[in-house]
Amino acid sequence: MDDYDASKIQILEGLKAVRKVPGMYIGNTNVEGLHHMVYEVVDNSVDEAGAGYGESIFVTIGKDGSITVEDNGRGIPVDIHPKYGKPGIEIVLTELHSGAKFDKKVYKITGGLHGVGVHVVNALSSRLIALVKKDDKLHYMMFEKGFPKTELVTIDRNQQENDPDISGVKIFKESGTGTIIKFWPDPEIFQVLEFSKEILEKRLRELAYLNSNLIFTLYDERDGTRETFHFSGGLSEFVSYLSEGYDTILKETIRDRQDKNEISLEYALQYTTSSNETIEGFVNNINTPEGGTHIIGFKSGLSKAVMDYARKRPNIKGSEKIIGDDIREGIVAVVHLKMFNPQFEGQTKAKLGNSEIKGLVQSIVESSMKFYLESYPNVGDAIVKRSIAAAEAREASRKAKELVKRKSTLESGDLPGKLADCSSNDTEKNELYIVEGDSAGGSTKQARNREFQAVLPLRGKILNVEKASDDKTLNNQVIRDLITVIGVGTGDNIDMKRLRYGKIIIMTDADVDGAHIRTLLLTFFYRHAKELITSGNIYFAEPPLFRVQKGDKVFYVYSEDERDKVVEQLGKNVITQRFKGLGEMNPEQLWETAMNPESRRLVRVTVDDAIEADHLFSILMGEKVEPRRRFIEENARYVKEIDL
Repeated sequence: MDDYDASKIQILEGLKAVRKVPGMYIGNTNVEGLHHMVYEVVDNSVDEAGAGYGESIFVTIGKDGSITVEDNGRGIPVDIHPKYGKPGIEIVLTELHSGAKFDKKVYKITGGLHGVGVHVVNALSSRLIALVKKDDKLHYMMFEKGFPKTELVTIDRNQQENDPDISGVKIFKESGTGTIIKFWPDPEIFQVLEFSKEILEKRLRELAYLNSNLIFTLYDERDGTRETFHFSGGLSEFVSYLSEGYDTILKETIRDRQDKNEISLEYALQYTTSSNETIEGFVNNINTPEGGTHIIGFKSGLSKAVMDYARKRPNIKGSEKIIGDDIREGIVAVVHLKMFNPQFEGQTKAKLGNSEIKGLVQSIVESSMKFYLESYPNVGDAIVKRSIAAAEAREASRKAKELVKRKSTLESGDLPGKLADCSSNDTEKNELYIVEGDSAGGSTKQARNREFQAVLPLRGKILNVEKASDDKTLNNQVIRDLITVIGVGTGDNIDMKRLRYGKIIIMTDADVDGAHIRTLLLTFFYRHAKELITSGNIYFAEPPLFRVQKGDKVFYVYSEDERDKVVEQLGKNVITQRFKGLGEMNPEQLWETAMNPESRRLVRVTVDDAIEADHLFSILMGEKVEPRRRFIEENARYVKEIDL
């Protein structure tokens, strides 16, 4: 590389840098990055409302691939900047480091600084129209790939339909002021251009919970549907949503909001009969799935308040056993911190790092909860008794884990007898196939490559761990076999260095029973070995549904639509075989379609939305029947055929 000199170094000015390396600004150019563009524009409108201006945000998914975000805030300034000689709207949309969020004069709290701003959205759009309502006028500019296409244009409001540039920009709110941003993502930048209504619904619903004074509307021109999100109960309603699948311990959700030292903290919590701990953290409307100093402070403040209260209640026996983990068992809580200039850790900015926040949040929560518990001793007693029960269950769980740990020691060779292990010691290469029953197990064992593929047949259906205590879960033989074979342990004691197989592949029949078994296994992994999912070790195998043959031509297909297309292409005299289960396939067929790394289909299990995942597991696998019935009724139309 002798020709590497100063001339090879590029300085990319302004928005050219954004278009050169878009992943640095929006994460990626796939589905996540595409929708991040919408979040950036919406966050600006939320910040404007948070400053006290506006209460409605309207998002439209256009038939033409566009997104329009409208608010009724003050409107982006359109006057000429005294220093730069350009309209404020042009500066905001074209200058990379511009805006009114770098001091506390205009916006005290912003979510926008977490992201990259509307100027980056402009840079990554093939077209963008920015329209501002002010003084009975419409002011607009048009941009292409980040650069102005027009000067600032000002017209009377009643002249919009006569202006071809903006006649197609729908204005839903007849407010005196506001901003409308309409943009078309650039196909030169993005691999995916179709917006998902479901993804946008989740984000707007979340923002509506976090901002109880705001009304969000999502309109999809593609199918004409419109949905409004407004929750006057705010975080209390958010907690009810997250705990929907369980019975609650307290009659009412505990909620408080306090300001201290230029931060604002709001939290809501409820106790459920679940053995899980669900604490969702947000900073300036931004989800922090990895927690951070605000969540550490919340946990510490809650634990200190409950323990201090318990010491004052000597009539409740056993409170001396409880620790912080016991106090948080079954809790569902949402913590929303608002502050200026949050510092996030990591590439994904999923964890708050401001060190001073821990003590501030702990102080607020401890004081608030102490006052509440002392004011409502019946609630305090209920929480202490719940914590004591959790402490007893923790001790039982500890004994069960010790038993599993002893039995899973590899040196003892104490692996389940049904396991057909592989010969390789290369963890990254090794694969474990989890199959249902001896019939499928027999076929899979014959089909596998014995060098790197192991097979574990399950003895019947796995326990639904969502309804079971930890000690009952760990005393279940099927689950103990799983833990022993995989090797990493469970819960807080997981050690990924002990992982025995780089790929853990769930392979079940393509029927209702198979889907149920997959769901039960996923519930176990998500609740007791979540790191296996987040590290990308869990997969689904996709065996084919049909074998289609004409003469010596054989095709394996994975859906009825795919089968029909193949049959149509092949013409008459076609033999079609439907595989009801893995046991019907001979070893050669099973190897070629589901186990051969060169030709099989595997689906990696990921967690794109941890909040929604928690919610779905609680509904589908939890105690309460009504939410599950409602979910089935609402989603049954998406199921084309059920094979009973």
